[in-house]
Amino acid sequence: MNTPVALTIAGSDSSGGAGIQADLKTFAALGVYGASAITALTAQNTGGVTGIHAVPAEFVRAQIDAVFADLEVGAVKIGMVAQLASIAAIADALKRWSPRHVVLDPVMVATSGDRLLAAEAVEALRQKLIPLATIITPNLPEAAALLDEPFATSEAAIESQGEKLLALGCPAVLIKGGHGEGSESIDYLVRANGSVALSAPRVATQNTHGTGCSLSSAIAAELAKGAELETAVRNAKSFVSAAIASADRFTVGHGHGPIHHFHRFY
Repeated sequence: MNTPVALTIAGSDSSGGAGIQADLKTFAALGVYGASAITALTAQNTGGVTGIHAVPAEFVRAQIDAVFADLEVGAVKIGMVAQLASIAAIADALKRWSPRHVVLDPVMVATSGDRLLAAEAVEALRQKLIPLATIITPNLPEAAALLDEPFATSEAAIESQGEKLLALGCPAVLIKGGHGEGSESIDYLVRANGSVALSAPRVATQNTHGTGCSLSSAIAAELAKGAELETAVRNAKSFVSAAIASADRFTVGHGHGPIHHFHRFY
């Protein structure tokens, strides 16, 4: 049996809590071999992002091509794309290699509030990458930004935004409820045949750095292992919920610390 392989196409987080580093930790924790194509270097820590150095688009493409030419990639996770040119390069590479599963996390703003994607690149994200995705995983602010609509505050509004995002060309949308209110954190999996609400207890911790990256990469890992989409999403949410619940075992940094990817092991 072949080793399941997942590729993350995302930015590097120098503090290790989000981005490529979170994705590779997630893949490893879930028993999947992780490969990476780095779109940007960020100078960041638990307090925020102090610098972004974009990788040239042609080199992003070269990394993707090198991985696919040699490894049997079961799923791709796309996170921070950094710039307009990289979106075109990623879309071109994905069309050529045709991976079975693509999980797109439309990263636009960091947990700290720092903007990670230029405004002109958002339209390219809509047109070039969303139609190639198996599932997209926006949080509530990202879903609103993708649609140029206000932040959804009710279940009906969230489901409506999910349906509008489906119309952009992807078969499934997971709108993450971590930015919502209440004792439960509810994510909504929206597909053409309806929506499913997936709830987990909201954990009182400020250590949530990398949560979104880790959820999307956990979905990719589960898909790479052969799980059906809803099962992959449920398993990924369980993994991340436990990683958040264990986050306070760490004392890392002075701001939004990381979640505990290896909570099952130590």
